[in-house]
Amino acid sequence: MRVGVEVGGTFTDLVAVEGGRVVVTKVPSTPKSPDIGAFAALTASGIDLAGIEDLGHGSTVATNAVLERKGAAVAFVATAGFRDLLFMQRHDRRNIYDLFYAKPAPPVRRKDCFEAAERLRADGSVETPLDTAKVAAELIPALKEGGYRAVAICLLNAYANPAHEKELASMISAVLPGVLVTCSHQVAREFREFERASTTLLSAYVQPVIDGYLHRFENKLSESGFKGRFTVMQSNGGRLPADAMRQSAITALYSGPAAGVVGATRQAARSGFKDLITFDMGGTSTDVCLVQDGRPSLASETEIDGLPIRTPVLDIVSVGAGGGSIAWVDDGGMLRAGPQSAGADPGPACYGRGGSEPTTTDAHVVIGTIRPAAFLGGRMTLDSDAAHHAFATVATRFSLSVEQAASSALQLADANIVRAIQLVSTERGRDPRDYALVPFGGAGPLHAARIAEELGISTIVVPPNAGVISAYGLVASDYTKFDAVTRKMKLDEAAATEAGRIFAEMRQRLAAQFAEMKLPGDLDYTHTLDMRFVGQAFEVGVEIPAERLGTLDAAYLAELFADAHHRTFMHGATLDRPVEIVTLRVGATLPIGGAPRLDREALAARAPEQAKIFHDEAWLDCARHTAEALIAGQKIVGPAVIEGHTATTWVPPGWGAELDAQDNLILRKS
Repeated sequence: MRVGVEVGGTFTDLVAVEGGRVVVTKVPSTPKSPDIGAFAALTASGIDLAGIEDLGHGSTVATNAVLERKGAAVAFVATAGFRDLLFMQRHDRRNIYDLFYAKPAPPVRRKDCFEAAERLRADGSVETPLDTAKVAAELIPALKEGGYRAVAICLLNAYANPAHEKELASMISAVLPGVLVTCSHQVAREFREFERASTTLLSAYVQPVIDGYLHRFENKLSESGFKGRFTVMQSNGGRLPADAMRQSAITALYSGPAAGVVGATRQAARSGFKDLITFDMGGTSTDVCLVQDGRPSLASETEIDGLPIRTPVLDIVSVGAGGGSIAWVDDGGMLRAGPQSAGADPGPACYGRGGSEPTTTDAHVVIGTIRPAAFLGGRMTLDSDAAHHAFATVATRFSLSVEQAASSALQLADANIVRAIQLVSTERGRDPRDYALVPFGGAGPLHAARIAEELGISTIVVPPNAGVISAYGLVASDYTKFDAVTRKMKLDEAAATEAGRIFAEMRQRLAAQFAEMKLPGDLDYTHTLDMRFVGQAFEVGVEIPAERLGTLDAAYLAELFADAHHRTFMHGATLDRPVEIVTLRVGATLPIGGAPRLDREALAARAPEQAKIFHDEAWLDCARHTAEALIAGQKIVGPAVIEGHTATTWVPPGWGAELDAQDNLILRKS
């Protein structure tokens, strides 16, 4: 049995797959103690924990620790003269017209930043040896007095030579054995000092939190008879054993959204769809990602709360548009939707838990696309009167009916999501009309058709049990680990040969790490070069086909770079300027061997009911179907509502839907 448990902002989802049997469970999240909600999902499922072979887990623990500034007390150690690196940051302003603009604040105070007397040159050679006597006499006593739980070490040019960081970490650990030490060469062996320092600090900041969370969860599992493998999802779309995650906590930052992309990609591929735009609309946010030929786009950097993180992540764009997003009026008198959210507590007004502000979920109740008695397959009943009352104030403010106010809020949420999809498609040189839209999450299938129309997308693939696809992604994902190293080389034949040699070293290093994690098997590798024209400030990622690794030459690499550069910037296809290699990246993946199939719980066929939906300023008569009662090949003509146990799909006029043999619901524009 494989089980996935994903902690979201509003609900905690569980998917268990054993042979042909699928168990799906949703319980309310417990934001203050996510492990309680996660274990509650296991309890509610009725699964015997002793029978679980593989338990995959994803949560927002690391994300919340940073956003809420609830990480560990951390110290930062830099090369002498670079103590203020985290505060000086980059010489730019994100909002040039804000007179009160302040740079994003790192989760460390200046008095907790220290210096180590040493200096390395850019090539890794030693300029000034590490002053170990000064470290022992001054730095270590200061760290001991500060009572820190974690120490982040980021020395200048340590990506080229980690010797000083290793020596310093060894000295600190010997005297302060209970303190977790994180070095920059362990988490980001790349140049750009601020980005590397920020990544190292944030990793150290969340590591004790993740470590404590995993220990508590593992102890509960052990007490309940669990003896299988416990793995944690990473932001890059692959899992690692929990013990390994304790050494790279920062990679778990966006584990939930990444799991959803993997689950949607695997399920859509069963129906032959490999060029996708995944669209995950949950309780608090919407996450979108572009998938090309069955592979989600990967980015080498992301940020959280304005702070950069140099670690491979799925190229996901998030906006504050979810089921709990609040509709509100700004200071200029304009209606807005999100990013504020009612979350899980108190939740939307219709939940009946004390919430009173109008949300996206309330809007769907008002216009009829969500039937209060059928929410979560009837396991939770919503308060329709509370939803109408919540939107009454908005309606009065704009002289609208309650239904018009609710519809306006939904249109604003759609506009935010359309913009997010444009960021991962149009602005990456991809035409969204060439892709199928794959909506999931509790609210995704309700909004998919309207968003597809705005983008000119003609095909929508709604997976079965769409509300728990992120949990399914946890059992369908492979084991993955990445390595990267900066080696600046002007592109010539010598550089091409050197790149091949470094790639071989990185593969060996990754293979050794998989062996250490007790994950045997043949690894699949990806190889990427970050390249740029000499003089440019930023690089373009160029993937190297596996069949060419043994015969790399400068002309071939230059051609690949020219194509990638032109696709991104629409210029640079002619190589009239020198090119350089900056960073080499290798990804290693151990396939799980046959991702389990996610089937819906089939019910006996039943006749559709009649319903009324408020659409385009008018009430429409439509059919209301039960998703689990559909049969393969059954065609549905819009307008129609298809209710499932975890999500509802809206098929507007001009669209048709058909359930295929893989249990995917395919919507097409008529």
